[in-house]
Amino acid sequence: MESSKPRRRHRLRRLGKVLLVVFLVLGVVVAAGWALTPSVADADQRVRDLAADRHSALLSDSVPARFATALLATEDSRFHGHHGIDILGMVRGGLGLLGSRESGGSTLDKQLIKMLYFHGDHPLVGAPEQLLLGVKLDTTYSKSQILRMYVDVTYFGHGFYGLQDASCGYFGVPPAQLSWSQATLLAGLPQAPSNYDPLTNPDLAAIRQQHVVDRLVATGALTHELATEISPAAWHLTTTPGCHD
Repeated sequence: MESSKPRRRHRLRRLGKVLLVVFLVLGVVVAAGWALTPSVADADQRVRDLAADRHSALLSDSVPARFATALLATEDSRFHGHHGIDILGMVRGGLGLLGSRESGGSTLDKQLIKMLYFHGDHPLVGAPEQLLLGVKLDTTYSKSQILRMYVDVTYFGHGFYGLQDASCGYFGVPPAQLSWSQATLLAGLPQAPSNYDPLTNPDLAAIRQQHVVDRLVATGALTHELATEISPAAWHLTTTPGCHD
């Protein structure tokens, strides 16, 4: 019994040395990657250039609270707590504990980086660089700026790029006037905008919207009572795209 204690201490010291070496190597790799990856200071200009190329409108104000809440609950519920990398989400996704997209490590930062710097390529293309650029994005811009850039370049289906055009195109109202029903519908579209297009696939769009509502309840953003009042019947889709004063 006595002789086992020195052996345990020896193993612990050896394990500590191994972990120290691993952390040192990781530190060197991250530092090198940080130096080799480009700056993201031009992200905002890239958003403007993309909008100009697509002839899409940028938001004239901040992202409306209802839409922002629905989007984050669905796409990146720990957005305000991480720094471009969702470690918890990556661990859960790697272990396969949950199968939904929001449980993985694909943060809004990483999705925005893909759209601006990788042209929406497969997620495995340049994955390490995407992670580092996501962290750089988080250290360069505020959360509200990142969120706004994301919604300004995201595709919402039916030819609508950006929240401004999607809100006006689907409902004929500016984003600030979106109801909970409309906001939750739009928040579910980025995952598969063509499949969930409410004008061509209303049934699938309704199923996806319900998932968004469920996420709002699960994250505590909405009560069950309010969630039951959100219905596809309240979408009020327009047949004449455009916003009216």
